[in-house]
Amino acid sequence: MSGAPDPEAVLAWAETVQSTSDKLLRRLAGEYHEDEWGFDEEFTETVFPLFEFLYTTWWRVQVEGATNVPGHGRALLVANHSGAIFPFDGAMIATAIQKEHPLPRWLRAMVLNWAFDLPFISYLLRRLGGVAANPANLGRLLEQDHPVMVFPEGQKGFGKPFAERYRLQRFGRGGFVEVALEAGAPIVPVAVVGAEEIYPKLGEAKPLAKLIGSPYVPITPTFPWLGPLGLLPLPSRWRIEFLEPIDLSGYGPGASEDRSLVFDISEQVRERIQDALYRGLVERGPAFL
Repeated sequence: MSGAPDPEAVLAWAETVQSTSDKLLRRLAGEYHEDEWGFDEEFTETVFPLFEFLYTTWWRVQVEGATNVPGHGRALLVANHSGAIFPFDGAMIATAIQKEHPLPRWLRAMVLNWAFDLPFISYLLRRLGGVAANPANLGRLLEQDHPVMVFPEGQKGFGKPFAERYRLQRFGRGGFVEVALEAGAPIVPVAVVGAEEIYPKLGEAKPLAKLIGSPYVPITPTFPWLGPLGLLPLPSRWRIEFLEPIDLSGYGPGASEDRSLVFDISEQVRERIQDALYRGLVERGPAFL
């Protein structure tokens, strides 16, 4: 009969609903697993379709060089940072590895400590693989052979004004290089184009930031003027490029104490990402078309 639902589609939908309901009931009963860091793979898989929608439909992400990320063993992914409200750049990097890599892996991410003071955000971050950013945690994750994301620009990159978009901030003292040298982990530079346009930061709402305990709350063309609707990220076009890994295995013991070497490697990573950002902007073209 014309217009009748496809029986197979109805069955698939029913199975999805049943599976989701079963997972929800198990979680409400406390029957779920999280590792020592709080990562919950089942929870991550449950919310992954939302990230897929953002990746495929909302931001139309294009990816280059996904196979530069090792398919096994430890690796340190170093990326530029932006977003202004939520760290969607990290989420899209992780989604790219799941969708584009022949050996997909869940990434862990170093997250600034203040984010874990926000109750609901803290809950999500831990279960999705976020870990408080400090050298000890990063070193342990690498020793456990996890692939880990770091954003050396830190808060300065996350909250940069729209006028400074795609201009990398300083990488601090190069602590991520010290840890990578000690762990013998390759560094994979990552350049993300697109996240700078989702929340164009025009200013800061300092009273609101103080109220919720955040370093800042940005004023954008849509927030706070449109209320909660203003938190919806703009549908910019994204491009993520995973650059060739920097192999650190040839450096001997004590290399992490060589300040000149650490600085040189840090600057090398920063320059590669900056060059890739300029190239990516040209190859992406208009941000919203």
